[in-house]
Amino acid sequence: MRVLLAIFLLIKKKPRKFNELEFYKCSFRIGRMSECYLHLDGQMSLEAQNVGAQKEVSGEVVFNTGMTGYPESLTDPSYRGQILVCTYPLIGNYGVVPSYKKDKFACLKDFESGSIKVQALVVSECSENYSHYQARESLSSWLKRENIPLLTGIDTRKLTQILREKGTLLGAISSKKAWSKKIDDPNERNLAQEVSIGKAKLYGERQWKHQVLAYDLGMKENIVREFMRRKVKVLRVPWNFDFRKENFNGIFISNGPGDPAQCSETTEIIRQAMQKEFPIFGICMGNHILARAASIPTFKLKYGHRGQNQPCQDLFSGRCLITSQNHGYAVQAEDLKNGFELWFENLNDQTCEGIKHKKKPFFSVQFHPEAKAGPQDSNYIFDEFIDLL
Repeated sequence: MRVLLAIFLLIKKKPRKFNELEFYKCSFRIGRMSECYLHLDGQMSLEAQNVGAQKEVSGEVVFNTGMTGYPESLTDPSYRGQILVCTYPLIGNYGVVPSYKKDKFACLKDFESGSIKVQALVVSECSENYSHYQARESLSSWLKRENIPLLTGIDTRKLTQILREKGTLLGAISSKKAWSKKIDDPNERNLAQEVSIGKAKLYGERQWKHQVLAYDLGMKENIVREFMRRKVKVLRVPWNFDFRKENFNGIFISNGPGDPAQCSETTEIIRQAMQKEFPIFGICMGNHILARAASIPTFKLKYGHRGQNQPCQDLFSGRCLITSQNHGYAVQAEDLKNGFELWFENLNDQTCEGIKHKKKPFFSVQFHPEAKAGPQDSNYIFDEFIDLL
């Protein structure tokens, strides 16, 4: 009876009414804030509030146009060495699932790698009060735990206009109004080596027919999952692994951060594999490595492609795909040679989004067919590779 009486009294109690100002404060209440500055390559400094880890960092400032997907982006190894700017004005409203749990394929369920890879995150508004049934903590709480700065209070759409006009800039985050030190360019390092797996790891069941040798240059977890879903074993290997040590049916080259010119050792390995005519499939950085192995040059884009809605056309079928992308370099389409031809083209700027060989089993794409960012238009490309095995 006491329990029923308590329930009755709770039901009868009138809910508290919030005025508009109170609701705004409740929705966007952030913990401890500190004043800081985003310095852009000695050209300007933008004032902000840091609600993440309180430390100085530097890197390449890039922007992403996606409305969702910040846990996946932050853990994407392709963002190594970069300060990520989100153009969408409100970030963090569905919080974070903080546990690095694995699924039945031994892949991470909710993230693309085992830690946050960006140098820092810059948003316009950061929502502290998340509203998703799976979330267990806020975005700012997660970044604090992983020692990553989170800047808010910057007009990120205006900042994006600056980056589009001037091109990708080097940047630094500091509590000081001026930054006098030289900012190191992360693209001058072999970033793929920094995020690659330390030693070979096998995924899959022994009885499965095919095995792919997957070069990890910063490979996302969902790439492994896509092969596993198709019952293909994956031997995930470091960036400089000697393929002559293993038995396999085909070679996969993963995505990864930085300038593909820094991966000359991987490029030479793939060149040797091409001579033996193994089926080869590359994604993102893998597109660059395959091209460079065929003596096709790559170049740095003005501000890169980072988002979930890039239109790419298959020049053979005429079909247009909505693709997810994250890259700052591209293959020089005008210099295709040695039997390669243009496969996909970006309909925004007509840059190369994929190449394939006219006769041999080699092909690659610049976008991410494994991403599943809403549309799954390009997922069939995995099937095309497996058919070659």
